[in-house]
Amino acid sequence: MKSIASVFVMALVCIFFAVQARGEEKIFRATIDSDGVQRVEIVGGGYFFKPNRIIVKVNVPVELQLRKESGVVPHNFVLKAPDAGMDLDLSLGTEPKVVKFVPTKPGTYPFYCSKKLLFFESHREKGMKGVLEVVE
Repeated sequence: MKSIASVFVMALVCIFFAVQARGEEKIFRATIDSDGVQRVEIVGGGYFFKPNRIIVKVNVPVELQLRKESGVVPHNFVLKAPDAGMDLDLSLGTEPKVVKFVPTKPGTYPFYCSKKLLFFESHREKGMKGVLEVVE
């Protein structure tokens, strides 16, 4: 009986730390490749994006490679800032999708997953969100 209780307590501790780790900020500062493009790989999954804070330079082309972890839960990537040259709404699959744009205005722009099941919290409310920071 004591070993069952120990296993249960260890499982709870592991779950606690896994949930805490999901809330961590994962920062990625894009560099400009030799062809003049800033490339960023983003992975979405169990209510997270990695990285969830991305820093890019204004007026320099950006190429995002987007995919989700394997699983049956649908996810998407939404970034709505048409006045700054960014207007994205893509379904994510396990195969990477590549999207290109040029951010035209410095600022901080939120991205998120807009999926939601019935009356449950949206994926965004569960933490599947991030920020694209466009700097000079």
